[in-house]
Amino acid sequence: MRKSKLEVHLITGGGGYPGYTLGKQLIGRGHQVILLDLREPKWTLMEGMAFVKASITNPDELERAFLGVDCVYHMASYGMSGREQLNKKLIEAVNIGGTDNVIAACLKNRIKRLVYTSTYNVVFGGQETRDGDETLPYLPLDKHPDHYSRTKSVAEQAVLRTDGREGLRTCALRLAGVYGPEDQRHIPRIVGYVEQGLLVVSAAPESVQDFLHVENLAQGHLLAGEGLTEDRGYVAAGQAYFLSDSCPVNTLEFYRPLIEGLGYSMPKIVIPVTLLYYFAFITEWVHFIVARIHNFQPMLTRTEVYKSCVTHYYSVNKARKDLRYNPEKKNDIKEVLEFYKKEGRMKKVRKQSMFMYYIVNIIIALVFASVVMSFLPGVK
Repeated sequence: MRKSKLEVHLITGGGGYPGYTLGKQLIGRGHQVILLDLREPKWTLMEGMAFVKASITNPDELERAFLGVDCVYHMASYGMSGREQLNKKLIEAVNIGGTDNVIAACLKNRIKRLVYTSTYNVVFGGQETRDGDETLPYLPLDKHPDHYSRTKSVAEQAVLRTDGREGLRTCALRLAGVYGPEDQRHIPRIVGYVEQGLLVVSAAPESVQDFLHVENLAQGHLLAGEGLTEDRGYVAAGQAYFLSDSCPVNTLEFYRPLIEGLGYSMPKIVIPVTLLYYFAFITEWVHFIVARIHNFQPMLTRTEVYKSCVTHYYSVNKARKDLRYNPEKKNDIKEVLEFYKKEGRMKKVRKQSMFMYYIVNIIIALVFASVVMSFLPGVK
């Protein structure tokens, strides 16, 4: 029987697009929602929603914010993509230290439910995986290609070990690549590269990956929170679940409707994944060298090469069975296209566009050539 009092649900990282979307769905279920973040959401707060400015790296701020909360969704993290992946100190402070603070604040305030937002990366490190499930072991920490994935694995395991302690029930949701019309992370970079003429090559056109629409993400979190209740027999307690649209697709083909819909051509040059990996490796070193004097954004990191070029997809059957998860959006990027059209991002004719196209091609060709030559006998 559902409790008569209004429940208070708190979302760390609530100022971001996924957190705000989850908040809307929770409001629809009749809950009160607290969005906790350092950055206030750019979207209008709904009735029953409140924003609290706080850092998960500050235990005192968390302890105060968690007072009177019934369920916490820990979505805040750092280092997922781009140059953020290379800031190891901050990644560790937020993803491990911040999660420890969230757990402590839940225990201090006798909160009963904690849903942790995790990632495919806790089990994936570049190895091909088809229809994987939750019985897969964690990837050894020294095998992770980036610090973000390593710290997310440490944090997920800490959350799941806490299940049952002082009445706190916990679970973890391992997400595929998230997308939606107002995504602030991945899609803006893709569109930016397309507009600058930088998306000129592709790799592994036969590979397939999972994606996760933000509405499916929110549904999964809401259901996971309910799966930690007595009404649902604590079915989700101590469990991890993969979440996706359950429609594996090649990454570039996934973005095709968006790229072509904005008036651009798809890349026609296909290169080996190995060469793309070494190009990413070089750009990471360039970042390491120049980051202190210039805000350099790596075009690709090694982890992003793996994520977009190596076949890996996972079953959502456990989430369907336990949580009643039913992804309604299926690789639906039409809303994203319409959003960018309204933003005026259709292709414009620029005199320099073809010039930049050829310059970028030449630079990439030279980088790849130098990498290949370094492996040839007699070349020093």
